[in-house]
Order: sequence, then C-alpha cells, then structure tokens
Amino acid sequence: MARERPPLRLVPESRPAPAGPGGARTLGAVELVPGRVRAAVLTMSGRVLAREEAVYEVSAGRREIDAALARAAGVFAGHEPTGIGVAAAGLVDPGAGLIIEVNDVPALRGYPVTERLRALTGRPVRVEHRARLQVLGDRWFGAGRGRRTFASVSTGEVLGVGILYDGEVLAPHGGRSGAHMTVAASGNRCSCGGRGCWKSVATTRWLRERAREAGLGSGLTLGALVTSRDPAARAVVEEYAANLALGLVNVQQLFAPGLFVLHGEAREGGERFRTLIEERLRADGASVAAEEPTVLVSAAAVDDVALLGGAGLVLSQR
Repeated sequence: MARERPPLRLVPESRPAPAGPGGARTLGAVELVPGRVRAAVLTMSGRVLAREEAVYEVSAGRREIDAALARAAGVFAGHEPTGIGVAAAGLVDPGAGLIIEVNDVPALRGYPVTERLRALTGRPVRVEHRARLQVLGDRWFGAGRGRRTFASVSTGEVLGVGILYDGEVLAPHGGRSGAHMTVAASGNRCSCGGRGCWKSVATTRWLRERAREAGLGSGLTLGALVTSRDPAARAVVEEYAANLALGLVNVQQLFAPGLFVLHGEAREGGERFRTLIEERLRADGASVAAEEPTVLVSAAAVDDVALLGGAGLVLSQR
C-alpha cells in the first residue's frame, strides 16, 4: 500500500525565497525518463547554475541505469542543495521513494530512486510523477505564475498532463499522467498492453509512423511536417493536433483549467499547431460558466520545466 503523504499545495511559506548572500542556498532537481537522466543545481528563484545529462538504453538493466544516474548526479559535487526533487516518468510511490513501473523501461520496475540518490549525494531526496511536478515548475517559474488553476502538458516522446486545481496539485495515490486514458474503444496497441490509449495516438512515435504511412518518409519531425507544402504533411499535422486535443478536451471537461501550457515537441509546431489545438479545445471542451480554454506553448530554448518542478517539490516539502 502506498504511504500517506501531504498534498502538494501552494501555500505562502512554500513559495520560492530569494537566494542568500552569494547565492549559497541552492536546490537540486533530477528528471528521469526512458533513456535519459538530467540533473541540475538551481537557485532559490529557479535559475539553473549547473546541469548534467546522461543517457541509457531503454532495454538496459539496473546496473546501467544506476551508472547513468550517478553520471548525472555528478553535477551536485561541490554543492549542498537544500534537497533534491526527482521528476520521474511512469507510476511512482512518493512515500516509499520508488518508481513502481515504467512500461517502456522494464528495469525501472520497483526502482528505489530516492535511496540511490541519497547514497550518491547525501542530501534529502523526494520523488513525484513528472507531469505533476511539471505543473509546479510552470506555476512558480513559468506561464502559470499567479494562477491557482491550470494544466501543464508534456508532448513528444513523453506525454502527460499535470493539473493545478485551486492551488493544489492533483496527485492521487496511483494516479498517472493521463497518457493511458482511453480515447477510443479500440485502436492502436499501447506499450501498456491496452488499446485506444491517448499515448498510442499522440506521441512522436505515432507521428513518425503516420508520416511514413502517408509516404512522406521516415524520421520526420513535427517541425519538418509543419513547414512542408505537401498536402499529406498538412493532413498528418492536423490529425496529430486533433489527437493531442482529444485528451485535453477530457481534462477541460472534468476540471476546466482554462489555461493549457504545452511543453516539448509542440514548440516545433509553431503558431499554426498551437491554434489547431486551441480551436479544438474551444469547440469541444467549452463548459458553461467555465473559463474559455487558452493554449500557450513554452518558448524556452531549453525546456527545464520538469527540473524546475523538482526544485518546486523541495520548496513545497520544506
């Protein structure tokens, strides 16, 4: 059974404090997703002071994942962050400090990430689901500043939604990111073993396969498809936007966040892609007396929202 933990609420004492003299007080953050580990040291105001990244094969065993985590955690050498917040993909148990499972990385089943990082760094470590921490990153340091309700969305190889509702991050025990919500009664087989999951029609893998099926070639990016003059490319982009919006419409119907901040691959789609998603949300997700849905796309050159969320986790649990 998952251990009890306090909800992730935005309260006055958990807001970022200014850095101390000389910027001595720092925060640590780690992002662990299939194939990659990123780590960073940040100031109390969210500025990245140092970063490190390590990759591993999704088919790797525990030893290789441990080694990648150790390489990335090398960024903390010479620093003494107040704590380290881990933004992890998959299903997590924050109370136990475990990654319960990541469908794409079998070796992460039951992975004791907080124990490993504590041994490497000697610092307090907490873990939460990446999407839930992403919304904290946006709320404290990004487009969600000043709002008490909105949604933060990961797009690309990793798909998910974090929701801040009336100042509290929705984080039920066993809750996921929405990637495996069913959006079709039947459909593509998903990595979880089911069919019709949102992930199966709204990630980079689907986009590349659909482009190949349309005769557009292999390995094409969203940016390349958006700028192509080929009508087939245009059709693929429109379908991809509709698939992404399909999951977000469900979120709008349930929680009416009003604002959706998109990160990751959506940045390559530009204004046209953003507009396609927003129009679909406004047509299908509008609710009586609710805020009209608005879509913003992160324009950051380096999208650190998950790392910022990890830093926010440390602040919220002080």
